[in-house]
Amino acid sequence: MNHVDPLPDDAPIQRRDWVTRRAKALSLLTLDTASWCAGFLIASWARYEFGITPRQCALALGAAGVCAVIHAALEQVRFTARGRHPVGSVGEARDLGGTVVLAAAVALAALLPMTDRPVPASVPVLGAAVALLMMGAGRVTYRWRRDRDARPARSADRTLIYGVDAASERLVRVLLGDPASGYLPVGLLDDDPDKQGLRVAGLRVLGGRDRLTQAVRDTRASTVIFSINGSDAALMRDVRSRTLQAGAAFKVLPPVRELLDRPVTADAVRDLQLTDLLGRAQRVAELTVERNGLAGRRVLVTGAGGSIGSELCRQIARCDPGELMMLDRDESALHALQMSLHGRALLDGPELILADIRDGDGIARIIADRRPDIVFHAAALKHLTLLQRHPGEAVKTNVQGTLNVLEACRDVAEFVNISTDKAANPISVLGYSKRITERLMAHYADRYSAKFLSVRFGNVLSSRGSVLTAFQAQVRAGLPITVTHPDVTRYFMTMQEAVHLVLQAAVLGRGGEALVLDMGEPVRIAEVAQRLAAEASPPPEIVYTGLRPGEKLHEDLFGVDEIDSRPLHPLISHVRVPALAPEELAGLDPYGDPDEMVKRLAACCDDNLARLGDTTRLSALPSPR
Repeated sequence: MNHVDPLPDDAPIQRRDWVTRRAKALSLLTLDTASWCAGFLIASWARYEFGITPRQCALALGAAGVCAVIHAALEQVRFTARGRHPVGSVGEARDLGGTVVLAAAVALAALLPMTDRPVPASVPVLGAAVALLMMGAGRVTYRWRRDRDARPARSADRTLIYGVDAASERLVRVLLGDPASGYLPVGLLDDDPDKQGLRVAGLRVLGGRDRLTQAVRDTRASTVIFSINGSDAALMRDVRSRTLQAGAAFKVLPPVRELLDRPVTADAVRDLQLTDLLGRAQRVAELTVERNGLAGRRVLVTGAGGSIGSELCRQIARCDPGELMMLDRDESALHALQMSLHGRALLDGPELILADIRDGDGIARIIADRRPDIVFHAAALKHLTLLQRHPGEAVKTNVQGTLNVLEACRDVAEFVNISTDKAANPISVLGYSKRITERLMAHYADRYSAKFLSVRFGNVLSSRGSVLTAFQAQVRAGLPITVTHPDVTRYFMTMQEAVHLVLQAAVLGRGGEALVLDMGEPVRIAEVAQRLAAEASPPPEIVYTGLRPGEKLHEDLFGVDEIDSRPLHPLISHVRVPALAPEELAGLDPYGDPDEMVKRLAACCDDNLARLGDTTRLSALPSPR
């Protein structure tokens, strides 16, 4: 008995697709042949001054058939050699024109030597032009019908696109070609006078933002999508205000830099986020990541379950490391991280390491056993007010915990410590403890051949405990928004910027340095609260509580003796940090008197202060209680 392999499950679909392709190919062949015949007949008719005999008609059709065969052969050769463009595309029009010209040239070359020509020499020239016109018309009609059938359903939201640039043009074409899209573009808006009256994919630019209300009324649009790459927050706020006044919904297409490797799609359109209104441009696109620096290498991330650590792990996982080790003392955070990476969280893989950096012996055993090449140290306590009240905890985790990891990592190739802008000219326990870690990095960089360095962050948007997250939680709970001071400012950076800076540090950083990202101008926290309150209904009250101990009115990015130097990248500053030997921390007792502990922390931060014994400044330091 002969064995017959069963058909695959998708055999009917494959056969249906094959039939469709064959039918399309036969339709195009029929169109092209008919176009050649019609073209030669029209050319002969015109050549004989609109009087053509049956014999002349037959000869013209015979010559047209020869050109059609040549055309089909050339098309097959081109398809085999270079592939085929979509029907009705610019690429296909270019190839089609070349094929028609070449076929006509072959026919003309065959006719010219003949003394008794079956058709006049002018017929291939004029006939090819007419044939090309008819072939193009047929393809344009097919493309128009296909695009019409692919348009979103009538139930889709009629949409205006504000901003005409490369991203918005792609968005218009994607929305018009997606039957499942919830948006049906009906017009464009742009303030540039040179773009008035311009048409994109059949849609016209109806005017600038001053005509937004009229355009919404004329087109019956229910949504406006804001799409301008690199626009400022003031423009976005103005367009949003006009849109809401016109009674339409306001959506945003994120800048291309945020889409990263993802194409522009209908799913990219989202609601406005407060981060869009902060008034500073992200620098993600300009911070290129050298993925080869991590490929094939053993990478350890401490504090992997935190906001920064978890995003860092996700980005590193895309760089094809030899092994990614994720260490944290919070088992629930590790569970959530593994779920986000793999879509499952069995907690049974060697990549998860449950450990506490306060345990020096345990950390030493782990590092000796796993032998990482690169360490990203994100484990830390970060809440300023809590650490101000419990300085011993800052000493045990941020200082001694970091020292435990450093001692265990003497043989690693690269060590990147995550610091904070509060380490520049510190006045808080958090700032003191992170400044000490920067100085410890410099000591180990001087003592060992590995690259030990730090990166300083501003406030990371959407991280756990960030001011923006706290404001949003208060609004959701219907509570007043609490701001410490009307004039307080802070530097902000997005999660993408923070992670890109860390990964860049592993490539660009030099031992003993602290790297600082250019985060633009600082943002007034009161303005952020006001914008968030304006988004809520009803708007919540804004309450000012006063600066807390250890808080600055304005943060610094650089210390008083530090120089902003950018030798390798225009957006990344390199700051030299004075070394601090671990022996100088011997008197730092986490269980001692809190006031004395804070003074000792401050002394260890400042090399000049520690050497000069500036007791006046030490006595003026704020009490932790």
